[in-house]
Amino acid sequence: MRELRGRNALVTGGSGGIGAYIARALARAGSNVVISGRREEALASVVAELRQLGVAAEAVPGDLYERAHLDALIERSEAALGPLDVLVNNAGVEHAAAFTRYTRDELTSMIDLNLTAPLLLTHAVLPGMLERGRGHVVFIASVAGKLGPPYQAPYAATKAGLIGITQSLRSQYLHAPVGFSVICPGFVAGEGMYQRIVEQGMSSNRLMGTTTIEKVADKVIDAIRRDLPEVIESGTPLRPILALGQLSPRLVERVAPRIGVTELFRRVAASRGRAG
Repeated sequence: MRELRGRNALVTGGSGGIGAYIARALARAGSNVVISGRREEALASVVAELRQLGVAAEAVPGDLYERAHLDALIERSEAALGPLDVLVNNAGVEHAAAFTRYTRDELTSMIDLNLTAPLLLTHAVLPGMLERGRGHVVFIASVAGKLGPPYQAPYAATKAGLIGITQSLRSQYLHAPVGFSVICPGFVAGEGMYQRIVEQGMSSNRLMGTTTIEKVADKVIDAIRRDLPEVIESGTPLRPILALGQLSPRLVERVAPRIGVTELFRRVAASRGRAG
């Protein structure tokens, strides 16, 4: 979808972090934007910013853990702005813990928000996009979905699922006028999950790298305009390591502890009393 001006977009998890930056990037490109999230005051603040950029913007508060809110989100968004041309599935949650320390509710709720919600929202919006002959769906996954880190098993599983969904939909709708992209950020400085880790006194290193929230948002716009299948934005050249992981999984799992991944996530889990 080369032209974003005048299009209507929905961004989930839009009350802060990456979602708010994606919403701003879409507005700067000329798109009207609906943002969804649980924090109504924060949503109102972002909407005010978007309107100052000269586009129509609305907030549709909702909790994507709740099926009733999920089922109504597309309908309410289209009632606010009109038919949706872009869906950005950004809402997600992460909990670092040793696998045996997760509760059953934590495991299933992470799947509900990170994986089931994007599936159902895409299922709801796609028929209209196909009928109108235009549309693009973006899934915000993670490098964790390409190479699962320790102490992040359910998060890695859900993000790998988003990558698989994207590949399947692109294959099925290869010749349809609708596109699908998955964005895989690494450690994102500025706001969000990684920033909270930094504020606790833990951080990445030069080998693991970091990227910025602005770069991730810009990559989303680029992916929509160019119909890119997959974008990895990490601040370091990870593709050779990911390719090596396909050829020699055992070698890569031995490398991960040496570059600090295991120790970082162990410390994060330990800071939450969930390391073992």
